[in-house]
Amino acid sequence: MLHPVVQTPQCAIHRISDDTPSRIDRLVVSTPETRAIANDPRVMGIDYTRRLKNTCARTLSMLKAGEMICLEEHETIVYDILRGGLNFGLREALADAFSWNRHGGSFISAQRARIDDDPEQWHIMESEYSKVYMPQTASIVIGDVVATGTSLEHAMKALVAEAEKQGTALRSIVFFTYGGPRAEEILEAADAMCRERFPSYEGTTLIYLEGRFIIPTEETPLSIKITGTDLLRTGALMAPEFIASQYEDPSYPIQRCTIYDAGSRAFWTPEYIGDLTEYWGETLALAENGMDFEALLKERFPELDATRFGTVDLAEICRKQIAQLEPN
Repeated sequence: MLHPVVQTPQCAIHRISDDTPSRIDRLVVSTPETRAIANDPRVMGIDYTRRLKNTCARTLSMLKAGEMICLEEHETIVYDILRGGLNFGLREALADAFSWNRHGGSFISAQRARIDDDPEQWHIMESEYSKVYMPQTASIVIGDVVATGTSLEHAMKALVAEAEKQGTALRSIVFFTYGGPRAEEILEAADAMCRERFPSYEGTTLIYLEGRFIIPTEETPLSIKITGTDLLRTGALMAPEFIASQYEDPSYPIQRCTIYDAGSRAFWTPEYIGDLTEYWGETLALAENGMDFEALLKERFPELDATRFGTVDLAEICRKQIAQLEPN
């Protein structure tokens, strides 16, 4: 299902090719920076956003060099969905990739929340802030973490409506994500809308970072999970480079989530560290009640060969992770 397009030590690009009819170009990108983010939750704050920005810059450069995207400085707008979109540093990434200075930036807020009567359903609770600038013809570059897709769906509809309001012809959309399949569903719908309303629309490029991950539901058989939020390795479509990297440390494949909470990871690390500490504390309790590493690996990444890790003490992994999160 993945076909190599670019293979270098610093950036591998794979194209998704399956039986699902699609008009969007679906790619999976793997880099040392995005593998570190997905594998090591201690990558946080400025370190996290810089690595993400560097990956986006390198990917944009390679895609344009390979004529897989077509972007012009005076037409390109970074469309930030607050606050997750800020993680990707796309305005600076475009500048680093192409030595640009005069590309634009627009912003929209889209804060989701669970519906009280049905906590497995989500709605937009805050979307009042919007500052959207568009030239006569616009190529849009976006980044966001996508689980349920509630924020992205709202933002894409708002983007098309704003383009029509301003008399702008949308030319293309490039979207970066740590995310799951809902990203494709939403971008397919947005692509169809753009082709219908903007006759010169050229296409949509979806870039998954490290993989197309799975979102747990109430039925997902995991000992620990947050439904509608976590991005799981089990059952996911992942870059081979990312799969190989799991064997570097036994803590990597048993992470609760590929990205955890992206907003707090970037902008309020005490909350993020609390989330991690809670997970490893819960996992330690599982270990102390009889669960071993192999059993947890079967839950979280059953495609891996547990014997390649050697003898692993799950409780020791948990204690080490918690200790590494404590202030120096």
